[in-house]
Amino acid sequence: MEGISDHLKENLDILFVGFNPSIRSGETGHHYANPNNRFWKILFESGLTPRKYEPTEDSSLLDLGYGFTNIVSRPTKGADDITKDEYIKGRKQLERKIKKYKPKLVCFVGKGVYQEYRQLRKISWGLQEEPTSSETMEFVAPSSSGLVRMPINEIIEIYSELPILLGQLKST
Repeated sequence: MEGISDHLKENLDILFVGFNPSIRSGETGHHYANPNNRFWKILFESGLTPRKYEPTEDSSLLDLGYGFTNIVSRPTKGADDITKDEYIKGRKQLERKIKKYKPKLVCFVGKGVYQEYRQLRKISWGLQEEPTSSETMEFVAPSSSGLVRMPINEIIEIYSELPILLGQLKST
């Protein structure tokens, strides 16, 4: 199964980075398309979007300043199916994308995604104190997968920091 298209442009407000597309996303060609994934609900309820978008509208979020990519492009049933070599290749590709497109903020959708990207083990939620580049802030948010056991209100609370950060960035 082929990967799904990134939605990227220069100087995005936020670039959302997931592990990799689900099988459902691979079938539909849209990010966060699995019906059990709460990504679109989280974006709306955290104040990032004015309404709840559908996965088929993912490319329209470029107009809001939000883009999408994954550390690995191959769709799988779960992150456990991603190989070490895919992570190594994906990490290098992600570094190039961030350098090229220069998003203001990169939001890693899941601690594991950031762990694979930075090769760090101890990571906290929210804004990271030592980003890889001084040009781009790095933010770690919980995965939006329905498999995550964290209560949805706690997940939304963490994502709610993003519009605050964006407001601070735009006022400076």
